[in-house]
Amino acid sequence: MKKKQQQQLLLLSLMFLVAVTAAAVAADPHPQQVQVQVQQQQQQAQMRINRATRSLLPQPPPKLDCPSTCSVRCGNNWKNQMCNKMCNVCCNKCSCVPPGTGQDTRHLCPCYDTMLNPHTGKLKCP
Repeated sequence: MKKKQQQQLLLLSLMFLVAVTAAAVAADPHPQQVQVQVQQQQQQAQMRINRATRSLLPQPPPKLDCPSTCSVRCGNNWKNQMCNKMCNVCCNKCSCVPPGTGQDTRHLCPCYDTMLNPHTGKLKCP
C-alpha cells in the first residue's frame, strides 16, 4: 500500500509541475521573442555608448570662431575689409585658417591653400 501511495504522490507532483509550466508558458506566449528584444535593446545601448566614446569614421574638425580668427589673420593686411570677407568665406568652408598672412603658412590648411576663385582661376583665400 505504501508503494501505491508513493506512486500516486509522485504522479500528483508531476501533474502539478506540468500545470505550473503550462501556466507559465500561457502567461508569456513568446518567451524567445522577449529574449530577442532584450538582447536587441542591450546591443543598441552598447552601440550608443560606442558612438559616444569613439568612432572609426573620420571626425570633422572642430568649428572655428571664423570672425575672430580672420580678424587676427587680416589685422595687418592693407586691404583689411576684403581680406576679412574672403577669409571668413574660406574659413566657413574649410574650418581652418593658416596662421599669418604670408604664403609660407598657406600649406598648413590644405583646403584654404587650394581653393580657387571660379571666375578668375586665382587663389580665393587671402
